[in-house]
Formats: sequence, structure tokens, C-alpha cells
Amino acid sequence: MAELTREVVVEASPATIFPFLVDPAKHVLWMGSEAELDPRPGGVYSVLCQGSHPGVGTFVEVVPDSKVVFTFGWDLPDHPIPAGTTEVEITLIPIGDQTTVRLTHRGLPDDAVSDHTQGWDHYLGRLAVAAAGGDAGPEVPAESDVASS
Repeated sequence: MAELTREVVVEASPATIFPFLVDPAKHVLWMGSEAELDPRPGGVYSVLCQGSHPGVGTFVEVVPDSKVVFTFGWDLPDHPIPAGTTEVEITLIPIGDQTTVRLTHRGLPDDAVSDHTQGWDHYLGRLAVAAAGGDAGPEVPAESDVASS
């Protein structure tokens, strides 16, 4: 199993960014067309990505304005990364008026790292726009279909 780490600097404080990680109405502004989130340990994390790829897991840790950790996988028949089988940690690191958003995705099959790297780069870019008060536009598929691995 492998892990990937991606970072983006956002022109917003951790307190501004955090709701985009735990509030369904804000989450869909950067990732997913539908979201069901219960941000507490054991609570549901469910996001419909690109209109047809249900990413599903549970929250493991929620530290307001600082960090969220949730399990993640694809709720699709016979998918090699089943729902809840990997772990995503998103940490908010303040740097002046900005925040470094660091995402680490652990437990990925080696052959899924490239697709998920492209997918997370796509979504973190959208988060940077939305959390800074911009319009990331409608969700469109990343260049590579993140659910194909």
C-alpha cells in the first residue's frame, strides 16, 4: 500500500476553510455534487464525485479549524478500493493570512496513486478558489477519472 501527500496554499484562515471540510453545503462548492457529512468520530462521510462516483467512509478525527481524518473508498461493485478502506487526513496549517492545506491519502494500492494524485490536485485547486471566496464553477471530471483505479 502507498500514500500520497498534496498541499495547496489558500488565501484564507483555517477557521474559514474548516467548514468546507465538514459542512455539506460548503463541501459541494469544491468537491462532489452531493454530500452527506456527520463530522464526528464514527460519523458518515459520503460524497458523490463527478456525478457518478460515490466516495464513502467515516470520520475518524475532527479537530475544529485544524484537522479532519476520514476513511475513504468507492462504493461501486467490485471496485479495487472499496468504501472505507483508505484514510484521508487534511491538516490546516496557518501561515500569516494564508493557510497551507496538507492532504495525505494513506492505504492506496500502488497502481492507484497517480489517478488519485490527479484527482486530489483537481479538488484542492477548487478548494483554494472556493475557500478564498471565489466560484470554483460546476464540478467537472478531472483529466483522469479518479474512480478508475
